[in-house]
Amino acid sequence: MIRRGFLDSESCKDLTELARDGSAAHRLARRANALVLLDDGMSCKAIAKVLLLDDDTIRTWYRLYKEDGIEGLASFGYEGGACRLSEARQDKLKAWIAETLPRTTREVGAWIERECGIEYQGRSGLIALLHRLGMEHRKPKAVSRKLDPDKQATFIKTYEDLLNHLADDEAVLFGDAVHPTHAVRPVGCWAPKDTKIGVAQTSGRQRLNIHGAIDLETGRTRMLEAATVDAASTIMLSMAIEAMYPDKRIIHLFVDNARYHRAKLVQAWLAQPGRRIELHFIPAYCPHLDPVERLWGSMHKHITHNRCHATFTDFRGAILTFPREEVPRKWHVYCDEVSDNFVTAQPPA
Repeated sequence: MIRRGFLDSESCKDLTELARDGSAAHRLARRANALVLLDDGMSCKAIAKVLLLDDDTIRTWYRLYKEDGIEGLASFGYEGGACRLSEARQDKLKAWIAETLPRTTREVGAWIERECGIEYQGRSGLIALLHRLGMEHRKPKAVSRKLDPDKQATFIKTYEDLLNHLADDEAVLFGDAVHPTHAVRPVGCWAPKDTKIGVAQTSGRQRLNIHGAIDLETGRTRMLEAATVDAASTIMLSMAIEAMYPDKRIIHLFVDNARYHRAKLVQAWLAQPGRRIELHFIPAYCPHLDPVERLWGSMHKHITHNRCHATFTDFRGAILTFPREEVPRKWHVYCDEVSDNFVTAQPPA
C-alpha cells in the first residue's frame, strides 16, 4: 500500500507545476499528475480509472519516482531510469555549464548530443537531468571585473581592527549619496493568478539628491537634502555629523571613491584645526562593503517598490522620513538589512 504524504513540499510543487504545464510532454504531465494524486491519498486503482490506465502502471510510475526522482519519472524507455551520462561526462557537463552559463535547455541538449552522441528527446528529461546535477535556472548578478580580493580582505581586516580598538570617545559611520527618482519600481510579487496587476506610474523626471551617513552601532542617521552632491555637500554633511557627536574626539567616516569625497576643498576643510572627521575610503568597485548601499536598497524596498506616490511632495516626504526617522526608531528591525557583515567578492572568471 502506498501511503499518502510521501512527497516533500518542494517535490509536490514541482510535480504540480509539471502537471499543469501545457508545454511539458503529455506523458510526463500525466505521470506527475498521478504522483500528486497518490500523495493526496487516492489509490492506484482510482487514479488508473481517472486516467484510463491500469493500476500496475501507476505503481510503476511510483517506483520510478522513488528510485530516480523526476528524472526517473521522465524516462520513456529511450532515456532510461538511470542517467545516460557517465560520471565523467556528468562532471564535464557541469564544468561546461559553470563556464558558459547556457540560457536554455536547448543549448544543453545540443552540447550533450555534440559531445556525447546522446540525444535527449524532450525538454522535461533535460530539466530532470539538470536538477539531478544540482543545477537551477537563475539570474546572475553583475560583478565588476576590477574587483581586487586582496584589497577587500585588507579593508575588512583594517575595519575590524578599528572596531576592536575603538575608544569611548570615537564613533564610526558610513556615508554615501543617493538620487531617488519620483517613479514606481515594479518588482515581482504574489498576486491572484487570474488577475492582471499594475501600478500607477509617474513622469519620473524629478529626483532628490541625498547625502547622508549612518552609525551602525546605534542606527542614528544624518541625511541632508542637497541641490547637488559635490564637495560642498560633503563638507556640510561632515559638519552635521560633528554636530551630532559633540563629545567625540574622532569620528571615523567611511565613504566610497567618488571624486567629491576626495576633492581638494574637502581635504582642506578636514585639515583645519579642530576638525574631528577622519575619512576612510572603501575599495573601488565594492558597493558590497558599504552598508549605506544596503540602506538605500531597503529604502527603495519599503518606499518605491510597487508603490506610487501621487505627487513629488509625497514622494519626497516618504523618502526622507525613512532614513531620518523610520530607521533610527526601528533600528532593531533594520539592523540586519543594513549591516557590516562583510565578505570578499571574487571577480568573474
